[in-house]
Amino acid sequence: MSQLNTTIQSRIIQLSNNATEGSGNCVLYVMSRDQRVNDNDALRAAQLHAQKTSLPLVVGFVLFPGSSTRAREHVAFMMAGLYDVITTLASKNIPLLYKIAGATKGVKQLIAELAPAAVYFDFSPLREPRNCQESVAKSTGCPVYVVDAHNIVPVWCASNKQEYAARTIRPKILDQLDKYMSETVEVASQDESSIRGVTADDFIAELAKLTYRKAGISLQFLAGESAARNVLTDFIDHRLSGYAKQRNNPSINGLSNLSPYLHFGQLSSRSAVHAVLNAVAARPDLQNDADAFIEEVVVRKELSDNYCYYNLAYDSLLGAPAWAKKTLAKHAKDPREHVYARDQFEQAQTHDTAWNAAQIELTTTGKIHGYMRMYWAKKILEWSGSPDDALQTLIFLNDFYSLDGGDPNGHTGIMWSVAGVHDRPWQERPIYGTIRSMVYSGLKRKFNLQQYIDKYTK
Repeated sequence: MSQLNTTIQSRIIQLSNNATEGSGNCVLYVMSRDQRVNDNDALRAAQLHAQKTSLPLVVGFVLFPGSSTRAREHVAFMMAGLYDVITTLASKNIPLLYKIAGATKGVKQLIAELAPAAVYFDFSPLREPRNCQESVAKSTGCPVYVVDAHNIVPVWCASNKQEYAARTIRPKILDQLDKYMSETVEVASQDESSIRGVTADDFIAELAKLTYRKAGISLQFLAGESAARNVLTDFIDHRLSGYAKQRNNPSINGLSNLSPYLHFGQLSSRSAVHAVLNAVAARPDLQNDADAFIEEVVVRKELSDNYCYYNLAYDSLLGAPAWAKKTLAKHAKDPREHVYARDQFEQAQTHDTAWNAAQIELTTTGKIHGYMRMYWAKKILEWSGSPDDALQTLIFLNDFYSLDGGDPNGHTGIMWSVAGVHDRPWQERPIYGTIRSMVYSGLKRKFNLQQYIDKYTK
């Protein structure tokens, strides 16, 4: 570890503090959140360890056998992206092996089979991957490391506590951004070893064995690192100019459309920001739009990781600020003019045409425009029997249908909408209390609402 440069080293934490380096057959990198070869700090850190110990690098992946809370279309998108990963790794003589199992069981099976000298994980702030990593660290005798390859500024370097809002974490991130943006991460080819990985075609065939429920989504995106770079280029060429203003207009295509690629780690935030800053170097008039992009892709996204990392109650009212808990409890018994069951929400059967359009956008495309996503979530609070009911409905709909569901951004966005996370008290009103509300008439003032409704309901 001492041969790593200081910047890369600050991305790494060692979980197995009692383990000592010894013999082994390889260095294992368990790929999970960062499903790419290019600009992957976790993959590179594992390779540097392998080179230092003259061992081959092996990549492992664990496929969960099935779920009723994630759509089959999402898994197909992920596996199509991993097809690219396996192909690129094979060109560098780096094998990928996989297991179909629960996360912890699958990783332990890989360790038993490979007998690695060290294990590297990429970082997620969510409970399930952290529990898996800690279990593996306790049960294996080799060093176990976690590398934050997802955030430009590693979450533990950006702040050592849960931040109150974007305004409190923003200077902490921006002050360190140049240092971490200057990193260059390239994965080298290695000599062939006796460890054989799966072929890309054999891996993709495993989708037939997985029991995920179909959602009926018609995804608008191709998967993989190459597709991600194409979408990034298209954004810079056609939508970066004007992005600061147009990103909040759901009636037009003014978004970057990068969220699925960032979620699955098929594109790194750092690569996206580098490309945008290169465009600004050629066209300084794009600086305001680039600043807006950095606010979304760096500050807001990394604020979400901060929240989920330091507050493990990120998906319940226990994770809300004290003022929000108090106001929601005060208004818990307020009369509701409309109360809908989960299946009514799921089938877009409310009285509100704008909300129905947002839900139809979600269930048919796997995505809701960011501005409408806020309205969508807040109305579920207003039309549910309780804030707890609203949270459960939102988590189900977001994670099952949204291509970037099951993500710190999603959890944090839901908690902002329902429980005042990263917000402040507003004027008190029924049901919401002092939680910020959104209303139909406000949408009409912001953009061409009827055009948006027509797009998804006619």
